[in-house]
Amino acid sequence: MTEKVGVYICHCGSNIAGEIDVEGLAKWAKENLDGVVVARDYKFMCSSLGQELIEDDIKNEGLTRVVVGACSPHLHGKTFRRACANAGLNPYLCQMASLREQVSWVTEDKELANTKAKALISGAVHRVQYQKELTATEVPVNPNTLVVGGGIAGIQASLELADAGYQVYLVEREPSIGGHMAQFDKTFPTLDCAACILTPRMSDVGAHPNINLLSYSEVEEVSGYVGNFDVRLRKRARYVNEDDCTGCGICIDKCPKKVIDDVFEAGLGYRKAVYRPFPQAVPKFPVIDTESCIYFERGTCKACEKFCPTGAIDFEQEDTLLDIKVGNIILATGFDLFDTRRIPQYGYGRLANVFTSLEFERLCNAAGPTEGKVVMRDGVTQPKSVAIIHCVGSRDVRYNPYCSAICCMASLKFGHLVMEKTGAEVYSFYIDLRTNQKGYEEFYNRLLEEGMHFIRGRVAEVTDAARMPGEEGKLIVQAEDTLLGTQRRVPVDMVILMAGLESRADAHDVALKFGISCSMAGWFTERHPKLAPVATMTDGIFIAGTCQGPKDIPATVAQGAAASASVQSMITRGKVEIEPIVATIHEENCSGCRICNDLCPFNAIDFDEEKKVSVINQALCKGCGTCVAACPAQAISGAHFSNDEIIAEIEGLLFDTVSGNGAKAAEPAKDSVPA
Repeated sequence: MTEKVGVYICHCGSNIAGEIDVEGLAKWAKENLDGVVVARDYKFMCSSLGQELIEDDIKNEGLTRVVVGACSPHLHGKTFRRACANAGLNPYLCQMASLREQVSWVTEDKELANTKAKALISGAVHRVQYQKELTATEVPVNPNTLVVGGGIAGIQASLELADAGYQVYLVEREPSIGGHMAQFDKTFPTLDCAACILTPRMSDVGAHPNINLLSYSEVEEVSGYVGNFDVRLRKRARYVNEDDCTGCGICIDKCPKKVIDDVFEAGLGYRKAVYRPFPQAVPKFPVIDTESCIYFERGTCKACEKFCPTGAIDFEQEDTLLDIKVGNIILATGFDLFDTRRIPQYGYGRLANVFTSLEFERLCNAAGPTEGKVVMRDGVTQPKSVAIIHCVGSRDVRYNPYCSAICCMASLKFGHLVMEKTGAEVYSFYIDLRTNQKGYEEFYNRLLEEGMHFIRGRVAEVTDAARMPGEEGKLIVQAEDTLLGTQRRVPVDMVILMAGLESRADAHDVALKFGISCSMAGWFTERHPKLAPVATMTDGIFIAGTCQGPKDIPATVAQGAAASASVQSMITRGKVEIEPIVATIHEENCSGCRICNDLCPFNAIDFDEEKKVSVINQALCKGCGTCVAACPAQAISGAHFSNDEIIAEIEGLLFDTVSGNGAKAAEPAKDSVPA
């Protein structure tokens, strides 16, 4: 080989150097690997000084290839490519070996670690010598943005973008924006009125000239790529003409049909068949529930139509499809609450006065079904004692092992509201109290001073079976008090279950539709948990709020703002760079079998009917190699994944393997065949 290779080994503090002899590895590479003319180790190769080290060697030693043994290419691949480019070397002639994630973090055996590190460096050195120069392409960015989800995260992201002068399409599947926050009474730890905080933001969205609000709508299809997405939306029929409706509410008043409101009022209140979810809803237009409407059931009634002063009711209205073009997409689809019926020993649905946390939010709310009075299911009696059970469906390996992040503080808020409104005794059954944000610990201390009782221990059962005097007619909460080391039975009038947060039931379908990934629990996966928490592995698609994982309102708002800032950054640049490590179809060898079309996970391959061959959209291709491996005619090659490169890397990895007679295998001929 005639290439001049520089090898750079990073200590990464003690992350790599703690397990691997980095100095010895660099020396070994220089002495034993063909083509290596420079080999160095450095404390932090990703630092400015480390990058300058590489740049100087490229200029002074005439390096034509660079290998960096450090952390994952996912984390610092761009860093070292940039260093190469700064020195005039094509950035795609740099290869990384992951010595941290694949070696030092996965073994405590230093001898094995050093052997594997040598193999990875050897493989990278062999491979990089076959790599070819590549050039990234640029595509323009459409300045319009789609925001999916009208909760507080989506509202914040939309307003930030709209205020910056960019057009936003905000899509919400419910009739009104607002999300879960619209159902809350107070917010912790400041006890601000949730509606007072939220509704001005909702009004701003509804009136903003740069926001096209599409409520009662859903995304049907998404295609395209970063900077140029084509989206098809389905706007469901409200049976109310928005151009004519004034939002006067006469149709709601005159509707004779009442139904239980299972969504906004959590089953505690009623709404009409023609309804607005809540008085401050945005937009103000009502919607007809066709499953409850008498006209859709029996073909008679039409009271709403008869009394509507503007003739806005339209029973013939149908769903409409809307096609839009956007450059970026922000997903803020929120969360679902854990179904507390899945833990039958807690009695929800069987014992009348066991409430969920969302039901209690509605009880406390002045606009709720009891006008803010904390009463039991009979609607009259105030409780004299209340138990609050934490971690229902979270921090439990049988259901969800993760912490839901908000239950501790919400339970403190509930305790305060119960004592303030009823003067009842409040018992809080917790595993650990997690009050680790600004003002949270002070709020906990406030509840201690107010007299809330804290019992550390997971509740075993909630029952109405009295066994001792004083338990008759009560709900008995049985738990182990792990601080006192005793079993306790606490009789109370009301029990509140702090239901954990879960991903949306359709999260996996949504992820598939937008081409992003989910965790096993259904939370959307970020590009990097610390450095890119709102970006995804699909360029141009961002996530914000609780669709990424459980979090409180301040963190949700912060993510909404962060996602909008990321989008603004791309819009301001006006164009985005497309990675050149993609697949290519050699038309002369393509048989037109279309196997690759069906296998591509990014929908990047189309079929040219005129030429009868498959064609790759390189802006969509992620270079995963699925089509390369599947093509029976070997008509597809992957940049940086040619047969020569793969075989060379394998030979390098097997550096310490010799044949029975001690002979080494011959190196493959360069550019012999396409992949």
